[in-house]
Amino acid sequence: MTRAQVRRRLELAWWQYLAVALAPLLVFAWVFGGGQALIPVLAMPMFIAGVASMFLSLPRFGAYKHALIATQKALNTDAEPGAWIDLARIRRLGMLFACLPAWIAALSVFVGLEAVPQILLAVSSLVLMYLYRIPRQLG
Repeated sequence: MTRAQVRRRLELAWWQYLAVALAPLLVFAWVFGGGQALIPVLAMPMFIAGVASMFLSLPRFGAYKHALIATQKALNTDAEPGAWIDLARIRRLGMLFACLPAWIAALSVFVGLEAVPQILLAVSSLVLMYLYRIPRQLG
């Protein structure tokens, strides 16, 4: 597989994880958004949990940056295919953790969290996901 093909696959995976992050919120808000809140007292704790979940992705992002550097060093060597595989594995885990704020926002639909905090959590996931884009310099 060529370097361009690997980059395209990683770019496609990024868009897929973005859909995985935001789709539950969109579906839950559309289907259950007009309903009665099950436990309204949990709305604020859910928002706080969503904000706190952003910090769970920090160690994953550090590992991702180290994998990017290792992949850059491995370009045009025999270790390049393994470096791309390692980068994709580390990135996949980091993007899953970046999805957490949006997923918590999706669950918060059931406890009656308002739309603005839900959007803030979704945007925070989007920003975290943006950090996991493959830089142009790589490849």
